[in-house]
Amino acid sequence: MGTMNISLPDSLKEYVDEQVGQCGYGTSSEYVRELIRKDQDRKRLRGIILQGAASGLADPVDSDYFESLRARVRTSRK
Repeated sequence: MGTMNISLPDSLKEYVDEQVGQCGYGTSSEYVRELIRKDQDRKRLRGIILQGAASGLADPVDSDYFESLRARVRTSRK
């Protein structure tokens, strides 16, 4: 695992320390890693949403659509 040192103003360091204590993180590194993971997830989700928005209109979703999904699931289980 790589190491990274960061400098924070006192107010941000105090905030990180509070979050570590209140949210059950063992160390400030665990807290920062979690923030980075959440940021990565947010960026992935944004990409998926933008991709979906650019894909155009879809066919209407009705009871036939859901029945076809159920049939696919039933077939895949066999």
